[in-house]
Amino acid sequence: MKKVCTLLALCACLFVQAQAYKGKGDMKAQVGLNTQDHGTGIFASADYGMGENISFGVTSNYLLNTVEVDGEGPKFKDRFDLKVRFNANIGNVFKLDKSMDIYPGLDLGLKNFGGHLGFRYFFTDGFGVFAEANTPFAKYDSNVEGFEEYNNQFVFNIGASFNL
Repeated sequence: MKKVCTLLALCACLFVQAQAYKGKGDMKAQVGLNTQDHGTGIFASADYGMGENISFGVTSNYLLNTVEVDGEGPKFKDRFDLKVRFNANIGNVFKLDKSMDIYPGLDLGLKNFGGHLGFRYFFTDGFGVFAEANTPFAKYDSNVEGFEEYNNQFVFNIGASFNL
């Protein structure tokens, strides 16, 4: 009997309709893995829906695993980045299922001005997964070298997304 109940509960979860972006007032939080050349770390973000297809938010990266150069490791300022961002949530424009969202956008951070392209898929009303690629368009320092490359290059994030 326990096996039957467990199987029915799992099947019910598969048919739950969750929305990846609900519009004005929608709040999302994401946490996951940040990967880039010579470093991996933690990514976290929060977004707030301002309209049917527009959201604003903040993101932060902190690199945990980095490569040492000449026996010296990066400092906190090299490992950490903080950004504000704008998203265009366009899953409904492409007529995707309500549990999916595509969100291209722009971000302004401590190290650069850049853009991102992300995708969210929600399994339930509160939990989903995301993947996001970020790239700088304009770096604040034109001569970036060494540890300054951290969080100032192409970055890929993947992890869990939550409705708040």
